Amino acid sequence: MQSANLNDISIFVEVARANGFRAAAENLNIGAGSVSETIQRIEGRLGVRLIERTTRKISLTNAGQKLFERSVPALTDLASALNDLGEDRQTISGVLRLSAPRSSSPFFLDDVIAAFCSAYPDVGVEVLYDDSKVDLVTSGIDAAIRSQTLLEKETHAVEVGPKLEMVLVAAPDYLERNGTPKKPAQLIEHDGIRFAFGRADRLAPWSFAEGKKAPYNVSPKPRMVVNDLVSMINFAKAGLGLAYVYRKPAEPFIASGELVTLFDKSVPPLPRYTINYLTKRHMPARLRAFIDLAKKSG
Repeated sequence: MQSANLNDISIFVEVARANGFRAAAENLNIGAGSVSETIQRIEGRLGVRLIERTTRKISLTNAGQKLFERSVPALTDLASALNDLGEDRQTISGVLRLSAPRSSSPFFLDDVIAAFCSAYPDVGVEVLYDDSKVDLVTSGIDAAIRSQTLLEKETHAVEVGPKLEMVLVAAPDYLERNGTPKKPAQLIEHDGIRFAFGRADRLAPWSFAEGKKAPYNVSPKPRMVVNDLVSMINFAKAGLGLAYVYRKPAEPFIASGELVTLFDKSVPPLPRYTINYLTKRHMPARLRAFIDLAKKSG
């Protein structure tokens, strides 16, 4: 059996990513016929079918999926290595692609990115705000910033940013109408404004810790489910329920009396944010520089 060459594999990967021959041809700036011939050539050499074709769409076979999953990290490593070899060691350039939760923006990420762009004017930055799980192998993202682990086990993580102090808040009129719970266990009787990680059935836990007892979670009734911190605070101010949120954005409304806090001594902080990336080998210089700068933000 003859092996396929590297250029052919690169074209196959682009077909899988673009989900079509024509789209891949446009992305690669080559003819659609050349793309189709390349896939046929790979399949002929390997003796297996990689892509199922219909008039409307394509889909990877099991063999095609395995080849795609193995090829992407290898091609990424090779591209990074070639980039590093051809790059002036004193020049950090290219495009840094990040995924981050919306909540990280006001906490520290905006300041870090602004400082990074000022320090490295030849680098472009793309930030996609998304709280759902990210596949760093296939997404084209250099690194994902997360406050909780929603990544593959093979990723590396570096802690950055401040400690994430949490607070349980409610509007005074909500407590007047529904009563003030005396202990966290009673929260199951109350309406909760719950944060969702991408999907409505993936809710952030409400965690409590008291003395030397093991931490535990309480799940109030999810009257509201949202994936935006500002909306959670606004709904709490409107008296729609209790909200378990980061303390920093809620502080102005606590100070004004629009919100009151509950069980302050029982609400533990969350772990710091982490920058998650695939490999330390052949790491692009721009990502290494960003991580070094972000580590100083704590």
